[in-house]
Amino acid sequence: MSFSQDVKQEIAKKLPLRRKDRVSFLAAMFMQQGMRNSITEKEASIWFVTEKSETAGICFTLLKKTFNIKIDCSSGNSHHSENMKLRIRGKEALELSEAVCLDGGYERLDLSDTDSRRNFIKGAFMCTGFLNDPKNSYHFEIVCQTREKADFLARQMEYFDVRPGVICRKKHFVIYIKDGSKIVDMLGVMDAHIALMEMENSRILKGMRNSVNRRVNCETANISKTVLSARKQIEDIKYLQSTGKLKGLSPALRQMAELRLENPDLPLYELGQLMDPPLGKSGVNHRLRKLGEIARRL
Repeated sequence: MSFSQDVKQEIAKKLPLRRKDRVSFLAAMFMQQGMRNSITEKEASIWFVTEKSETAGICFTLLKKTFNIKIDCSSGNSHHSENMKLRIRGKEALELSEAVCLDGGYERLDLSDTDSRRNFIKGAFMCTGFLNDPKNSYHFEIVCQTREKADFLARQMEYFDVRPGVICRKKHFVIYIKDGSKIVDMLGVMDAHIALMEMENSRILKGMRNSVNRRVNCETANISKTVLSARKQIEDIKYLQSTGKLKGLSPALRQMAELRLENPDLPLYELGQLMDPPLGKSGVNHRLRKLGEIARRL
């Protein structure tokens, strides 16, 4: 089962109790996957079409609990997938259409408090939402049919200080979030607390792994730099030795050169402790640099 499905199952277990919140949830579901077909009052009908039987079941349950209306259920194949269809007819369809603003006038919806906005977002995600597995990457999205629907949904998310992006993809408009902390916030908004904790654990592990990788890369770079530096120092000293110039150096430089040849892999501080008298890291570095300058001049 995907991470998206886990989130949707968690949402499905906590369907709203308050009528106002159920209407908000249904309004988002019909906004995403509902169709209105009204010819005359007697023949008016509303369709809710989805490929997911779980989504159809949630819509059916909320309709029954909220409006107690007659619902026709059917299924059929379309474009190599099986569609679940709910149909409400006649006067009940007109009343439902008005309640969930299926004519597109979503500004009339009563989303005046936090819970109604939460449930509107839940209903939209339940129908066309997707959340990538946080172990791989951070990506949250909800697909909308029109720019107006996407903008309206985005405004409800902004109420919770989450500002999503909106892009056009294959004639649809996609609301998306790629920031891990904002996706965590959105899971909290949708009351998906188990998924939220799972994502937080993934973020912590990923952060620790990245920190370790950065440290290892830094140490590897330092080791490489030290090895290259030591190799150059030895080359300079061997050059001075081959030209007979090493014997003419001061005792301090000559001692430094001999110790470096004997200990090619030793760090500067430990090399300095072999000197008589012992020398600090900066002193060792100064003498080796002096040897290099003499070699370059020659």
